[in-house]
Amino acid sequence: MLLEKLLDTIDYQTSPEFQNIEINNIKFDSKKCQQNDLFVAIQGSTVDGHKFIPHAISRKASAIICQQWPKKLLSQVQYIKVSCTKEALGILAHNFYGKPSRELDLVGITGTNGKTTVSNLLYQLYQSSGQKSGLISTIDIRNQDQVFKATLTTPNPLEINYHLRKMVDSGVQQCFMEVSSHGIQQKRIKGLNFIGGVFTNLSQDHLDYHRTYQNYRDTKKSFFDALASTSFAITNQDDKNGYFMLQNTTSNSHTYGVYSNADYKGKILERRLDGYLIEIDGVDFWTHLGGDFNLYNLLATYATALTMGYPREKLHQDLSKLQAIEGRFQCIKTSNGIVIIDYAHTPNALKNVLNSINQLRTPQQKVITVIGCGGNRDSSKRPLMGKIAAKNSHQVIVTSDNPRNESPQLIMEQMIQGIKCQKDKSKVLTESDRRLAIIKANQLATVGDIVLIAGKGHEKFQEINQKQIPFDDVAIAQEVFQ
Repeated sequence: MLLEKLLDTIDYQTSPEFQNIEINNIKFDSKKCQQNDLFVAIQGSTVDGHKFIPHAISRKASAIICQQWPKKLLSQVQYIKVSCTKEALGILAHNFYGKPSRELDLVGITGTNGKTTVSNLLYQLYQSSGQKSGLISTIDIRNQDQVFKATLTTPNPLEINYHLRKMVDSGVQQCFMEVSSHGIQQKRIKGLNFIGGVFTNLSQDHLDYHRTYQNYRDTKKSFFDALASTSFAITNQDDKNGYFMLQNTTSNSHTYGVYSNADYKGKILERRLDGYLIEIDGVDFWTHLGGDFNLYNLLATYATALTMGYPREKLHQDLSKLQAIEGRFQCIKTSNGIVIIDYAHTPNALKNVLNSINQLRTPQQKVITVIGCGGNRDSSKRPLMGKIAAKNSHQVIVTSDNPRNESPQLIMEQMIQGIKCQKDKSKVLTESDRRLAIIKANQLATVGDIVLIAGKGHEKFQEINQKQIPFDDVAIAQEVFQ
C-alpha cells in the first residue's frame, strides 16, 4: 500500500525529501522489521521505541513514524512525525487492512467484570441463530467456528484489524469485542468504527496501572465519549457509574437494571445450581447460567440484541439456550459435592460469586474457597480479597495465583493482613502450591460441600518468574475431586 494512503486521516509532517513509497507491512517491534516495512516508534511507559529507530533501519525498514525527529535523517528513509504514535498505529492498522470495522457491526463491551461473559453470550446468540459472527475476547478470538488464541483482552491494533479483515472476508456480519481500560488508554482501538458500546460495571481493578480509581473510571468513560451520534450506548443503571458513562456521549442511550428505573428490567424468580429461572421485561425463562451477577450479563445481552434489531419474539427463547462461559461460575459435580471454577480476581467479583453460592447452598453445606492474587498487579486489592473470602466462606485456603515476579509468600501475607476479625482468621490456611491447595480443599470437604476455586478461571497456565507453567484449575479439580 502507498505510504500516503496509509496516512489517511492522520495529521503529520514529513522529512524534506519525502517520497510516497510502497509499504509492505507495519511493525512496532524493530526486531521484526523487513525491507519496505513501516516502523512505528511507540513511546511506552517503560520503553521508548524511538531508541530502536536505528535498529529498524538496519533491518531495512523504509519508513519511520515518530513523535520526535531523530538527530540524523537518512535520505533513503521516509520520516513522518505525528503527535502520538500510539494513535497513529491504530489508524495505520485500520487503513492497512482496508478499514474492516466499517464493513461489519462492531460492538465494544467494557467494564470491570462481565466483559468476557457478555461478549461471548452475544457471539453465541448470533452465531447459533445462523448469523455469521465474530468475537475478540480474553479467552479467545473467533471467526465463526474458527478459534484463535488470544494474547490480551484487547489485542494490539495490527492484530485487531487483521482478524476483523479476515472476518469481513469470510462474511461475518457482527463482531463483539472486549474493550479493556489498557486497550483504551494505549489507543489500541483508535480508528475503529463501533456501532455501539456496552458498560457492565465498575469496581477497583488495575490501579497498579491507572494509579487512581478516578483515572480508571475516566478511561472507561472516554470510550463512550468517542462513540458516534449514529451509534448506541448501553449501561448498567444499577451501577453508580452507569449514568456517568453517558454524560458526554452523543450516541443513542439505553439502560438496563434490576433495582433502578431502567429501560430493560430483570429479576430472579428461582435459584438452582444447574440454572436460574429469571424474568426479563415481563417474560420468564430458564437459563443455564448460575450466579445472581449473570442476570446483569443476560440483561446487557438482551438490551444489546434488541437495540441491534434482534427479533423480540425469538429473543427470550434463544437466550435460554445460551451456555455458561468456560471458567465463569463453571460448576463441576463430583461424588463429594460441587466445585465451582470462577475467574473472580477483583474484590467485587469475588463478593458477588460468594454471595451467589451462599444463596444457593443449604444450611448443612459448607463453602470452602481457594483463592490467590496476581503478582505485579494492584496490591491494594489483596487485603480486600482476603477479607471478603474469609467473611463469606467457612474455610479459606490462601494460595498462589499468577505470582509473576513477586514472592507468593508475600502476596499471601498481604491478603491475610486484610482479615481483622479473629473468627475469620481462624478459618484461613495457607498453601503456596496451588495444586496442593486444591487437594487440601478436597480433603477438607465433606459430602455436599461447595468448593470455590477462584481467580484464574479459563487460564491454562501460571505465570511464575517470566515463565508460563501449564496449569488448568478445571482439569486439576476434575482429577482431584474425582
